[in-house]
Amino acid sequence: MKFKTLGRTDITVSEICLGTMTWGSQNTEAEAFEQMDYALDHEVNFFDTAELYPTTPLSPETYADTERLIGNWFEKTGKRDKVVLATKVAGAGRPYIRDGQPITAKAIHEAVDASLKRLKTDYIDLYQIHWPNRGHFHFRAAWTYNPFNQDKAQTKDEIAEKLEALGACVKAGKIRAIGLSNETTWGTQQFLTLAAEKGLPRVATVQNEYSLLYRHFDLDMAEMAHHEDVGLLAYSPLAGGILSGKYLGGTKPAGSRGAINGDIGGRLVPEQEAPTGAYVTLARDHGLDPSQMALAFCLTRPFMAAAIIGATSMEQLKLNIGSADVTLSDEVMNAIAKIHRQYPMPI
Repeated sequence: MKFKTLGRTDITVSEICLGTMTWGSQNTEAEAFEQMDYALDHEVNFFDTAELYPTTPLSPETYADTERLIGNWFEKTGKRDKVVLATKVAGAGRPYIRDGQPITAKAIHEAVDASLKRLKTDYIDLYQIHWPNRGHFHFRAAWTYNPFNQDKAQTKDEIAEKLEALGACVKAGKIRAIGLSNETTWGTQQFLTLAAEKGLPRVATVQNEYSLLYRHFDLDMAEMAHHEDVGLLAYSPLAGGILSGKYLGGTKPAGSRGAINGDIGGRLVPEQEAPTGAYVTLARDHGLDPSQMALAFCLTRPFMAAAIIGATSMEQLKLNIGSADVTLSDEVMNAIAKIHRQYPMPI
């Protein structure tokens, strides 16, 4: 297992991060405990969660249960100091989370305190803005993305307000570092610029989607990440399980995200079938597991701080963590580049 430093902090994490968004819906507490035990025993010291989780499916009844399960594990094992813990404050849109209101300073303070209580800890290593108040192109919104109705002054004021609140939480010892999620290049740079101007905490990471089927980060975000030391925490590196090949031919295995969440957040569309089939065939032709090849590819990217894996079974978890030991040959990398050029953005 390789380890990376988050941004310009002193926080070191495994390049595989344990994602948790199925715990409390698809996974029981006992299964979540088993996953955390196994991950930590295999050098995965980085866990990512959010107040929003679980998401398979989202519901008011299960809101924040994932954090509660992690807190119970910390209480049972006493291993809080062994884990770099990341969580997130939810944005607007869910009526059962702060009446669906956007992220404000007040919301941040309330959310941090609530997460600390559920997680049964007195600090969070990496606290992230789950999505911006203004519009963004993530979650398949690229096809209708419209930044031209945004108010620049308002957006900058909101970012400054968030940074002030996060800075107060850092000063109080409640969080160690801050990150973003579902952000753009311009948005990330505004956080960096305003933090420098005001002496506030610097963004260490951005958690955006990245996989063989969705490589937007390769472009201007990669440039920003390189020059500003803001690493990517890649969510959905298997495109919600699609890159395992289990949905090829229209199949939806019982208990899978495809069976529960329909189109897996807009990813399970006809356009993904051909490239997914090509990547799966490539992996098998070279004696590789398709999921491990997809994850190993993510780990080759220079901007990658960590790839966030998610698993509903121990078999999946072991396979995904094992991708850290997979080295892709030049032949495989060249073939991946060829497939990507043919199918640049299928989802």
